[in-house]
This record gives sequence, structure tokens and C-alpha cells, in this order.
Amino acid sequence: MAAVVIERKWHTTAEVAEMLGFGLSKTKMLVLTGEIRSVKVGRNRRILPAWVDEYVERVTADAERWAA
Repeated sequence: MAAVVIERKWHTTAEVAEMLGFGLSKTKMLVLTGEIRSVKVGRNRRILPAWVDEYVERVTADAERWAA
């Protein structure tokens, strides 16, 4: 019997920090300033995987513009 893989819909700030290789404080600041979009669910912030990708794409696009 095959194992069922459940794909997470949301990431915590700590998970996003780990994904990006950033510290938790830096990631929280990016969330609070709106650099990384998030929603508040109860007392916690949650981040869609697409929003993490959006942030990475924006940062790399900015870096490529400066390198040109």
C-alpha cells in the first residue's frame, strides 16, 4: 500500500526562514514589512508557497537588473 503524501498549503515563518537559509529574525522582518506576503491566522502568520517563490523571483530580478 502506497503512503499518502499530504502537501502543506501554508508555511510558518520558521519554515520559510529554513527554506531561504535566513535567520528567523530576518524572515519575521521581511514578513512584517510586507516583503514576503503573509496572512494572520489567529496569533500566527502563515505564508503560501507561491508567496515565497514571488519573493525569490523579485529579489533575483532586482539583482539581475543591478548586474546589467
